[in-house]
Amino acid sequence: MLTIPSLIFDEMMAHCKAGLPDEACGILAGTGSKVSKLYGMSNTEPSPVSYFMDPAEQFAAMKDMRNNGLSMLAIFHSHPASEAFPSAKDVGLAFYDNAAYVIVSLMRERPEVKAFSIKENKVREIAFKIS
Repeated sequence: MLTIPSLIFDEMMAHCKAGLPDEACGILAGTGSKVSKLYGMSNTEPSPVSYFMDPAEQFAAMKDMRNNGLSMLAIFHSHPASEAFPSAKDVGLAFYDNAAYVIVSLMRERPEVKAFSIKENKVREIAFKIS
């Protein structure tokens, strides 16, 4: 089960809200199943229904993870005006089988956050906890 410390969870929520009205995105990294670092990424495809991580920022994050013995545990992004469920595009672009996909829905006053496993175009909700 993916474990996200409350400070990192709050940082993820702030990054997603700061991206409004467009989608925001980033990477959650750590060891085992515990997140220890958030990499907030720039969305180079500013859109309320799509995101694309800045390639230079993503490369720098991957290098930092490698240098610090961390693994990419999850990719997160926001849905400003839709449910916390992967869109067809999200599923089609889910290239990391071992990573969770965390979606933050900001369509209501109280945000909703869900995590998913996406493998071979099959979506399965997975549990996570905030510690």
